[in-house]
Amino acid sequence: GGSTLLDLIRYENEIIFPYKPSCILIYCGENDIANANDVDGKKVFERFNKLYADIRTKFPTIPVVYISMKPSPARWHLQELYVEGNHLIAEHYSRDEKFYYADVWQAMLDENGQPNKTLFVEDMLHMNNRGYEIWGEIINGTLTIIDKK
Repeated sequence: GGSTLLDLIRYENEIIFPYKPSCILIYCGENDIANANDVDGKKVFERFNKLYADIRTKFPTIPVVYISMKPSPARWHLQELYVEGNHLIAEHYSRDEKFYYADVWQAMLDENGQPNKTLFVEDMLHMNNRGYEIWGEIINGTLTIIDKK
């Protein structure tokens, strides 16, 4: 819990590189912003770039999936920073044939463009089963695209 991109970078030699993955899925960035006043979407983008470059050094051809930062009611005040980071990452890597962006943001908004509270447990930060079902559908769809290539 509470993982950041800095944590992933710090421990990449223990949690990523010893394995022989056929695909890497990354969900990180929210805690980077939420846990520091000086971190914005651009900083998340910079940190992701570092992690991605390191991954590409070790695994130049495997697919990498970035799962977007999600819109949670508890952190809705940070929405602009999350949207900025999601956009910068998605846009920058949009022409990279081995990069995939799994956009969970839009699917977790209600009809008024607010976080759908029915997808979260009481703390309004962590998802309930329905939230994870939505994620599963999006991630499985992304993995299906990868499998067809």
